Amino acid sequence: MSAAATPEIPGTVLFDGRMAMRGYPLNRMCFSFNEAANRTAFLADEDAYCAKYGLTPEQREAVRHRNVLELLAAGGNVYYLAKFAGILGLDVQDLGAQQTGMSKDAFKDKLQAAGR
Repeated sequence: MSAAATPEIPGTVLFDGRMAMRGYPLNRMCFSFNEAANRTAFLADEDAYCAKYGLTPEQREAVRHRNVLELLAAGGNVYYLAKFAGILGLDVQDLGAQQTGMSKDAFKDKLQAAGR
């Protein structure tokens, strides 16, 4: 299927090669959170840590807002963003709730109703 024929899914950001290149600094930073020392360094000086990885102004703003949709639009990959969310005490259901505009409880209820 060509890019022109790719169906639009409302609220979904297509993570393709272009977005991977755009999001590389953000995703690289999030991957660094596998190490406890890096999580500590981020929490100690978030701006300096973002600068170390060369985040764009858009990416830095999305990090400040703690907004998954903004992070995805800035090139974030949900698998790497989950590492960032973990620092904030969020889990995958919190991310799904943000993506759908629902409360976490409503999102969990929706998943259970769908049999997941």
